[in-house]
Amino acid sequence: MNLAIEQITTLRKEGKLDEALALAKELVQTESENPVAQYQCAWCHDSAGLEKEAVPYYKKAIERGLSPEDDLAGALLGLGSTYRTLGRYEEAAETLAKGMQQFPDDRSFPVFLSMAYYNLGRHHEAMTLLLQNLAETTSDPTIFAYKKALLFYANDLDKTW
Repeated sequence: MNLAIEQITTLRKEGKLDEALALAKELVQTESENPVAQYQCAWCHDSAGLEKEAVPYYKKAIERGLSPEDDLAGALLGLGSTYRTLGRYEEAAETLAKGMQQFPDDRSFPVFLSMAYYNLGRHHEAMTLLLQNLAETTSDPTIFAYKKALLFYANDLDKTW
């Protein structure tokens, strides 16, 4: 199976999405209980712009025990992001928040969660997540100089003095 995964990954990276998707579907048929096969199939669908079709594969990958070593974080992020692009904002926020709890050092979760919060009208929470991540990860000296202020303001953007 590792060879098939490598082939799928290479094809996807080369932009040969139809070939990658076909191979991923074949792998899922022969390895239906394998969470890595399900994840690769989801990723191929997503890459090909077939977000709606990707959802069940992401869900199966997660349900069947995709491990952190096999990119559980990627599956949670992919599912959450896909839900958001499909307008399923509550499911997106729930999935991305779960990913953020499981992978607290992965900065992509709060950034994607902020987009879902925006779509839900939870603008304060969205801005808080974005400002905190910007302040904590930037290497831009003009932003870094204001790190303390950004972190302070991020928690209460509506406060005035």
